[in-house]
Amino acid sequence: MMVAGRPPKILLIDSNVYFSKRLGDALRKEGFEVISANQAAFALTTLEYDAPVAILCATNMREMNALEIASIVHADPKNAALPIIAIGDGSQRALLESFQAGCDDYIDRHRSPATIAAHVKQIIISKAEGFQPTQMLDQSNTSLSGSLAHHDLPGVMQMLGQARQTGALHINAGEIDALMFFDAGEITHAESGNYFGDEAVIHILKSVHGGDGVYKFVYGTTSLQRTVLRTATDLMLDAMREFDEATHDMADRNAP
Repeated sequence: MMVAGRPPKILLIDSNVYFSKRLGDALRKEGFEVISANQAAFALTTLEYDAPVAILCATNMREMNALEIASIVHADPKNAALPIIAIGDGSQRALLESFQAGCDDYIDRHRSPATIAAHVKQIIISKAEGFQPTQMLDQSNTSLSGSLAHHDLPGVMQMLGQARQTGALHINAGEIDALMFFDAGEITHAESGNYFGDEAVIHILKSVHGGDGVYKFVYGTTSLQRTVLRTATDLMLDAMREFDEATHDMADRNAP
């Protein structure tokens, strides 16, 4: 993780001084040099002469947040590959908005600083070596697996999409036993129970939430059939809307 004889530098942008201090200390324990800033616009001026290996930025900044920073930084060819990691409130909506804005990853700020720091290190190593979070690979290096408590399902799908992976994603969570096939990052086929295609993806996303369950991605496995016709982002937004509507309907029915 050393860069030209010095620790790799992280630019941490967050208006909460206490949070920044705790996370900064945890990142230093992981071997990083940390530059903290509470204003994004000022922090970005440092990129020209002292580029970090990654930028961590809160999504709740008043003037300029992670969503805006991603488009600004990545518009500069010199910084197009610089990882932007959003730090948000943990909601699926915030996660989706972060990926749609061009952030490379998203972390729930409610996790412990040590957990966040370890995850940041994993992201940076994965960026440098390709999409292979090492602690989740099995010995044969042919599959990627983990708990949905560590990476929620939309996050896993977004990472596979951004890394343009080809393979089969197996999902087991509660009563859900599902399968999604990816081809160069695009979902081509999905099935879960009696659901297939786009309907299956929406059903899976609506049913798998709360961090329970496991996933396994088997590299290189392809499907002979194409049943998913829409983009993963469109399907995630539909699933979120249907989940919200169902939640509101239930609340209405339970109201006195």
